[in-house]
Amino acid sequence: MDKLRKFELMEKIVHEFEDLKNSQVAILEKLGKIEVDNINLGDKRLEKDLPAMHQHVADNLDAIISIQEYFDDQANRYSEKNNIAALKEQESLGH
Repeated sequence: MDKLRKFELMEKIVHEFEDLKNSQVAILEKLGKIEVDNINLGDKRLEKDLPAMHQHVADNLDAIISIQEYFDDQANRYSEKNNIAALKEQESLGH
C-alpha cells in the first residue's frame, strides 16, 4: 500500500471513530430520557438496570474517545512524516 492510500485509510478510520462516538452519545441521550421518564413511572427493573447500562455506554464512549484521539494523532504524525500534503497535490496534478 502506498503512503497516500495508507493515509486515506487512516483518515477513514478516524471518521469511523467519530461516527462511533456520535452513536454512543445518542445512546446515552436516549438512556437519559428513559431514566427521566421512569422517574414518573417508577418501574423497579428499569431503576435497577438503567444506571448500569448508562455506565457501560459511558465507559465505551470514554474508550472510543481515547482511541480516537490516539489514532488521530497517529494519522497526523504519519501525514507529517510522509509529507502527505505534497503527495495529495502531486496526485491532483496527475503525476
